[in-house]
Amino acid sequence: MKNLGILISGRGSNMESILKAIAKKKIPITPSIVISNRPDAKGLKIAEKLGVKTEVVESKGFKGTRWDYDQEIIRVLKKHGVSQKNGLVCLAGFMRIISPEFVKKYKNRIINIHPALLPSFPGLDSQRQALEYGSKYSGCTVHFVNAGMDTGPIIIQAVVKIKEDDTEESLSKRILKEEHKIYPKAVSLFAQDKIKVQGRKTIISV
Repeated sequence: MKNLGILISGRGSNMESILKAIAKKKIPITPSIVISNRPDAKGLKIAEKLGVKTEVVESKGFKGTRWDYDQEIIRVLKKHGVSQKNGLVCLAGFMRIISPEFVKKYKNRIINIHPALLPSFPGLDSQRQALEYGSKYSGCTVHFVNAGMDTGPIIIQAVVKIKEDDTEESLSKRILKEEHKIYPKAVSLFAQDKIKVQGRKTIISV
């Protein structure tokens, strides 16, 4: 069985949805460690209540390069069995850009979720971007992480229709509900070796 490491910076609501799905035996993976770059992240207590080990690798005041920091993350991941051969790393509101070296070492083993239908509206404030652009639909995307900004191969997407009276907050809430559905699904597919990456595409087997 594969080992899962989750990186968070805040409450980690997607982390919680994944861990609860694992607890219900919906995902055949071992939740090995939750790591936060902030010691005050509320998600740490949530993870502990769900019986998952936690560690903090504080980024504030860290002296060194992004890769220096990421090597500390990798050290903790490996300590808990989340390796390049048998691990999966999920970013769940992790407010740091990970280094190309980290991505290379864990190639096609790091996944993230983005609140937009990529490749549209990458980066920050995606919901606001969609509203300002006048889009009729938005949604969320689970994708593998590569060296670009939200440019990795897409695993799953969910569509959310934009209402005429939507605000950034109301749209974000509806998208988040879909995030909590598709992120655990993506983790489950990975855990069962049902995702194959071919160039920019992913092939999902059933």
